Amino acid sequence: MTGNVSASARPDNSPADGSPADGSPAGGSSADGRLRVGVLGCSAIAWRRAVPAVLSGPRTTLTAVASRDPLKAARFAERFRCAAATDYRDLLARDDVDAVYLSLPNSLHLSWGLEVLRAGKHLLVEKPATDSAAGARELAREAAERGLVLRENFTFLHNSQHSTVQELLAAGRIGTVRSFSAAFCFPPLPADDIRYVPDLGGGALLDTGLYPIRAAQLLLGETLDVAGATLRIDGERGIDVAGQALLTSADGVLADIQFGFEHAYGSWYSLWGSTGRMYLDRAFTPMETWTPTLRIDEQNRSEELRLPPDHQFENSIGSFAGAALAGRGAGAPEEAERCAQTVRTMELVEEIQRVAVRVSAK
Repeated sequence: MTGNVSASARPDNSPADGSPADGSPAGGSSADGRLRVGVLGCSAIAWRRAVPAVLSGPRTTLTAVASRDPLKAARFAERFRCAAATDYRDLLARDDVDAVYLSLPNSLHLSWGLEVLRAGKHLLVEKPATDSAAGARELAREAAERGLVLRENFTFLHNSQHSTVQELLAAGRIGTVRSFSAAFCFPPLPADDIRYVPDLGGGALLDTGLYPIRAAQLLLGETLDVAGATLRIDGERGIDVAGQALLTSADGVLADIQFGFEHAYGSWYSLWGSTGRMYLDRAFTPMETWTPTLRIDEQNRSEELRLPPDHQFENSIGSFAGAALAGRGAGAPEEAERCAQTVRTMELVEEIQRVAVRVSAK
């Protein structure tokens, strides 16, 4: 069952037409028609990939950044040639910010995501959108009520290599799909990494685990259920550091997913059909210079398709900006479907957490 993201009763200060409570338009643009973006949270992913993509994209411009650490905000502002807001609320009060890219710790996504939407700004939030299904529903309702765009920054969904896979599946290249396997794992993180902090929404499932889950949704549909799961628990830190889960689709496809912080690097998925197999390496976080290779194995032949490199961060941010500039808020059919997928991802996460057999990570 997919999550319900339909709008509930409007907040007392929210107009019926979905515009912000102060009567201002839901977002705007710069003089050259670009979406003006502010950044909440000066994270590593913001520094390395997201903010450069905001600057390089043809539909966005960077206005300001904000951090709890003024020195970090100043460093970002100098590097990317924008303003440094004094704090989060100062950034949200700026009239030259139409949209916010939010890359705070997972546990803060809901509270500050709501603040962004209530300030009348479109919201692009790093995955996971929140750390619960209920929180994802709340964000979606708020965005729909206010006529604003809500996107979860799952950049791999915007890489054209996956569209090629979908086209080949639809053409019957490997027959009827029988099973799906996917993994996203990498070696242990530095000891002070926030992904080891439970109060900040840490753990492997809420980080690497989301990618194979979302890939299964993309390629198998939204009828997935959890048949079983295992989580490896670091007792000292109080988080899961690795895990596996078995999902099933309504039409009987089995999906095996693996994730963790304890492995040599791996980022791939494969589909096994009645007449062949398909394998894609570097499926989730390739650099824009990476040339994907899709391997197809059939009874008496193998083929490797070289696919074009793609800039999934720029594509994701560009798609978000396109929706915002077009005024297509979370209540529009396409955006509502995206929000429902976000909710369903978190429902699957919670089901994995509920049924998982827990073993000690030693």
